[in-house]
Amino acid sequence: MNIALETPGSAAGTIGLPDWLAWDVATQGPRPREVDVANDGDVRDLAPHLPGLHRIVLQFPRWTDGRAYSQARLLRGRLRFSGQLLARGAVLVDMLPLLQRCGFDAAELRADQDLVAARRALRLIDAHYQADCVDPRPQHMRRRQALETRT
Repeated sequence: MNIALETPGSAAGTIGLPDWLAWDVATQGPRPREVDVANDGDVRDLAPHLPGLHRIVLQFPRWTDGRAYSQARLLRGRLRFSGQLLARGAVLVDMLPLLQRCGFDAAELRADQDLVAARRALRLIDAHYQADCVDPRPQHMRRRQALETRT
């Protein structure tokens, strides 16, 4: 899975989770297929609606606040969300490999970040010991399966 680097504001039309959940389908028409979730929002509230969602935007108000990583893992792992997860806010180049491992497939970099460095950061490490959203098998299982397929 590669993480797409998007222009800031690419998901500008998304509405926040509280407004999205309060949406009255009878008077407002179908719910939008995108939702913006604050880093203190409970993504489990979206569980029954996930099949109809195309994109969920998760917020990083500060690069030191990692709650959106946990939200992404919950959405990808336990809730099996298959749409796009977009990281927005104070997203730094250094965060991209972990964003990818947690299940994000798109990110809006903070304005002062370099796209060339971002692409390089995504290629820097190509194997990890732990399981993640990219490959749910830990390294020892990947190695064992590779040996088994050779014989």
